[in-house]
Amino acid sequence: MKKLLIASSSSVHGKGYLEYILPELGEFFNGVSEILFIPYARPGGITHEAYTETVKKGFDIINIRIKGIHEFNNPIDAVNQAKGIFIGGGNTFLLVKQLYDLKLISTIKNVVENGTPYFGTSAGSVISGLTMQNTNDMPIIYPPSFDTFGFVNFNLNCHYLDPDPNSTHMGETRETRINEYHTLNKISVLGLREGSWLLVKEGRIILKGPLNARLFQQHKMALELPPETDLSFLT
Repeated sequence: MKKLLIASSSSVHGKGYLEYILPELGEFFNGVSEILFIPYARPGGITHEAYTETVKKGFDIINIRIKGIHEFNNPIDAVNQAKGIFIGGGNTFLLVKQLYDLKLISTIKNVVENGTPYFGTSAGSVISGLTMQNTNDMPIIYPPSFDTFGFVNFNLNCHYLDPDPNSTHMGETRETRINEYHTLNKISVLGLREGSWLLVKEGRIILKGPLNARLFQQHKMALELPPETDLSFLT
C-alpha cells in the first residue's frame, strides 16, 4: 500500500532546509536508514552533486543517509533497491523530461505502489498527481508527456498563493490560472500552501500542517479545506 508525504515546499520562511518538517520525516521514514534522492529538478540550475549535498545536511539531523541516484551506474536498479525515495523541487519540466528519458516513471510508480515510502517537495510533489499541468514553472525543456505518477487522483499546485489585496501587480492570480485550466480539463486541483503537506497512508489522504488548502473543481466554487481534512473522496 502506498505511503507518501507530499509537501508544498522544502523550506518555510525563517527556518532551514526541511527544518519545519523534520519531526514528521523522522516518523515517516522510521526504520529506514538510507534514502535514494533524485535531484533532476535542479533548482536554480545547481548540479546534481550540489543539490544532493544540501539534502544530506538536512537529513543528517535525523540520522538518515542520502544517496543520489546519479551516483549509481543503473538508475532503474537504484530505484528498485531503494528503501525510501525523495524527489526534491526545482523545475518540473526538467524533472519530468529526465524521468521519462531514463524510463523511471513506471519504475518509481511500481515500487511506490508496492510500499516504498515516497517523499516529495515542490516539483517532486507536483508529479505525484495525475499530470504536471498545474506546476508554476517555466517550460525550459519539453517532456514527452505531461502525465506523471498519479499517486493521488488529482493535481497539485504547490506554493499556492492567495491574492494580495494591497498589491499593484496586474497579472493573473494563481486562482485565475487554475480556473483557466478548468476551462479545458476536468482533473481537480489542490492548492497547497507553504508549510502544508499531504500524508498518504493506509488508503487515506490527510491534509497536514497549520494552513488550509484550496480545492478547485471544474464548474464548482473553490473550497477551503482545513488541516486534517481527508481528501480520499477525490480518489
